[in-house]
Amino acid sequence: MPSLGADMEAGTLVEWRVQPGAHVRRGDVMALVDTEKGIIDIESFEDATVERLIVQPGARVPVGAILALFEGEPTKVAAPLAALRAQRVSPAARARAAQLGIDPQTVKGTGPQGAVTLQDVEQAPASQGPPPSPAAGRAGIRNAIAVSMSRSKREIPHYYLQLSMDLRPALDWLEQFNAARPVPERLLLAALFNKATARAAAEKPGFNGYYGKAGFEAVKPVHLGVAIALRGGGLVAPAIREADQKTLPMLMRELQDLVMRVRAGHMRSSEISSATITVTSLGDEGVDVVYPIIHPPQVAIVGFGSVVERPWAIDGRIEPRPLVSVTLAADHRVTDGRLGAQFLARIRDLLTRPEDL
Repeated sequence: MPSLGADMEAGTLVEWRVQPGAHVRRGDVMALVDTEKGIIDIESFEDATVERLIVQPGARVPVGAILALFEGEPTKVAAPLAALRAQRVSPAARARAAQLGIDPQTVKGTGPQGAVTLQDVEQAPASQGPPPSPAAGRAGIRNAIAVSMSRSKREIPHYYLQLSMDLRPALDWLEQFNAARPVPERLLLAALFNKATARAAAEKPGFNGYYGKAGFEAVKPVHLGVAIALRGGGLVAPAIREADQKTLPMLMRELQDLVMRVRAGHMRSSEISSATITVTSLGDEGVDVVYPIIHPPQVAIVGFGSVVERPWAIDGRIEPRPLVSVTLAADHRVTDGRLGAQFLARIRDLLTRPEDL
């Protein structure tokens, strides 16, 4: 079971998409896992042939548990298998548990090797309560976010910087670009924000990577996490992989696809677990400035506020200009205010020349 975020402890296997003997390539979807953030596609991490499926659908397993074996892998998995057997639930028992609002993992099994049977579920105490409501699901997401953000503020020495920048060049270029294209091919300003951040992170590697037990590890490709609000509450930040290498139209298409799938509660494991830096924006909500919290184990997050018209000095005269406040929250163990200022200045410089993005 892969870790799909710093706040994830376990997941429930929903469905296998492969069977023993199947050959998979790196990136192929092997299984669906239910987490507090939605249904996640679990992808293969290498080209291989599936030998055995260890976990059965319906089982809730901790991060790091063995889900399946590839041919040629070590087979000494007695301990993990023993642990997983105690999560075994028969299909009939699982269906009846759902009807009764009972978590089958809390029922003591009397079947072979401790499996939970239909009779075990029907004899379980009725006091376990009704099925979780949508509100309870939202509370679970909120709790997961709270745990992750509390850990971030407790363990990461944040520093914050803010820079206001003139968006007139970017907005003028965007208007010209979109005027020559049909509606489905037009860009949003978010595409420029994302590309400028990804390019700056590629050039300033101290802001792109992970901080672990061995310290900071810079990552060369920029897998840009994009904060997306979930329907009904909550927030996830799946990644657009290698965002620094993609064109603006490619970024726009991937962003639209990502938002659509996230709002439908369906993401890929590589998107959830691989972000190297994150962008968040509350401009659509009318917020002038965003002060974000770093998503561990990342070391930086960039926030974009609303585009507002303000007086601005241009060549000695005052003009109304469209401005945006860009903030950086970064890890003081890796960078400092001077480097952070250079990083924000690079984003500003890139947005003044959007044709180069």
